[in-house]
Amino acid sequence: MSLSGPDPRLTRDHLEALFRKMAGRRIVVIGDAMLDIYLAGDAQRISPEAPVPVVTVHTRRYALGGAANVAANVAAIGAECRLVAVIGDDALRGELAQHRLADRHIVVAAARPTTSKTRVTARGQQVVRIDEEVDDPIDPRAENQLLGQLDAAMGDADAVLIEDYNKGTLTPAAIERAMTLAAKRGVPVVVDPKFKHFFEYRGATLFKPNRRELEQAMGATLDLAHPDALPTALEKLGVANLLLTLGAEGMVLVTTDRRITRIPTMAREVFDVSGAGDTVTAWVGTALAAGASVREGAQVANYAAGVEVGKSGVAIVSPAEVLAMHEAQHDQLGKLRRGGLL
Repeated sequence: MSLSGPDPRLTRDHLEALFRKMAGRRIVVIGDAMLDIYLAGDAQRISPEAPVPVVTVHTRRYALGGAANVAANVAAIGAECRLVAVIGDDALRGELAQHRLADRHIVVAAARPTTSKTRVTARGQQVVRIDEEVDDPIDPRAENQLLGQLDAAMGDADAVLIEDYNKGTLTPAAIERAMTLAAKRGVPVVVDPKFKHFFEYRGATLFKPNRRELEQAMGATLDLAHPDALPTALEKLGVANLLLTLGAEGMVLVTTDRRITRIPTMAREVFDVSGAGDTVTAWVGTALAAGASVREGAQVANYAAGVEVGKSGVAIVSPAEVLAMHEAQHDQLGKLRRGGLL
């Protein structure tokens, strides 16, 4: 396994040219759209009803989660994003408008609420997270509407990003339709999977699980030091490339040529890891749509993730922030070389 720092070919000029191409792409995002709710306040006493803190809420903030967060990051890059999802008739629609995300490919199922995650914090510390969801597969009527919207969105798309949180949107029929349409157009498919449909994405350009998800699917602990472990997983999954995310340890990329590259994290300070995986999906997928190699796309996405984890909660990342991260990393490497440490 080779250890990869910043690719020397990824100069500022090269990145700026790539970002201009990315801004002209048409990206379809399909999957489980969610709403993140942040309640922040103070906790100065214990409830008389149970041994839990009483939080007096001072601020409430909404953010896009899941496929909607991927879409928001694609839009922040400057690309045209077409979000295909099933949501409830609730606050998520307003949040999409706030991020200037068109809802023309959204299916509204009034009887099925949008999956929401409410995080309650007191003095900067999370007290509890409350999840509200219906994760059964969407009903046949909503599924038919979803397939119709996917057909319309994919007409002239440059890539499809599939965000599967196992919340019911991605039925087998929806997955098959997305993969078939992408193959017909010859465009990249990036998949962020969960366990339920793990082996239904054969033919994907890039498959992006985390280590726990891959180990659960393979039924064994992965020995990353063993040269055959990840290429074997690549073959079992039937995908072209595998990007394994390792949290604070960065990522491992396994490409079609069976080359394994370790990409260390770019984060200087990790404030909150929420949404980092969504950021990686958005950036690597849009880069591939613009003609970047898989290694280039993974490196650019790694810069973006390094920016995202330094922010509070689920957040979007701009090209300017990625360029700043790139410059800071190169400045640091320059100092190490001048000091004889590299």
